[in-house]
Amino acid sequence: MFGQIDGTGFEVLDPRFESCFVGHARVERLWTGGRWLEGPAWFAAGRYLVFSDIPNNRMMRYDDTSGHTSVFRAPSNNSNGNTVDNQGRLITCEHLTRRVTRTEFDGTITVLADRNAGKRLNSPNDVTVKSDGTVWFTDPSYGILHDYEGDYGEAEIGGCHVYRHDPTTGTTDQVTFDFVKPNGLAFSPDETLLYVADTGATHLSGGPRHIRKLAVSSDARLTDLGVFAECTSGLFDGFRVDRKGRIWTSAGDGVHAYDHDGTLLGKIHIPEGVSNVTFGGEKLNRLFITASTSLYAVYLTANGSRLG
Repeated sequence: MFGQIDGTGFEVLDPRFESCFVGHARVERLWTGGRWLEGPAWFAAGRYLVFSDIPNNRMMRYDDTSGHTSVFRAPSNNSNGNTVDNQGRLITCEHLTRRVTRTEFDGTITVLADRNAGKRLNSPNDVTVKSDGTVWFTDPSYGILHDYEGDYGEAEIGGCHVYRHDPTTGTTDQVTFDFVKPNGLAFSPDETLLYVADTGATHLSGGPRHIRKLAVSSDARLTDLGVFAECTSGLFDGFRVDRKGRIWTSAGDGVHAYDHDGTLLGKIHIPEGVSNVTFGGEKLNRLFITASTSLYAVYLTANGSRLG
């Protein structure tokens, strides 16, 4: 279960990738026993990782001080994406309740967003928090298409979009209008760019399987800058950005690393389909990887651009 895992390793596709890891670095499997793991979020103060096991309707907690994994919350309302806000609180996307929540320091749960223009959201999927405290999340329909990762239900909004929630005003605004199935999302280190994965190919023949790049204005308006990268294996799902602007994204054969110019630098092969990643550890140089049934990790020479 632990140590180097067969079928893992680094594949260099561009010489620049060689500077992202040391030669003896190895992928470790930290835990297995899930059905579809998602949403890893690192909590630095406690040195632990929270992640979702969506079909099992629970959230798990990996303790970096002991290597022990336990149930963090069950039931979890079929939680999917998680992140950490600027005060260190857990932000969670819930399929079952079709909402985005914040777990307060005393354990109580605050609903941030569950509707837009009076209509229920589809099934919030992934989430990130900007330095100004606003919460940005995607809302595809995966959690209402069947009962495996939520509850079958009717879409009220009539589309799948990206939203921006302002906790100060309590308002939730739709900020995109032309995605098929928006999924993972992350800001560039200077927050002038927003990257959003579109996994529309899951339910639309010839549909998108790419990450798009959007410019972010000072008043939170987005300008589409086109496709940043097309997935070469399966679909992109969740991803994170390091301090140098490189994208580390899930894919069908592992983790793909892209330079900020869109070049595929290399891959970290994982023997399961990967759903999401996040940077953690004391120096944010340990990449935690959620795959279909297992949690993996590997140390890099790259550092995450932020917590979450």
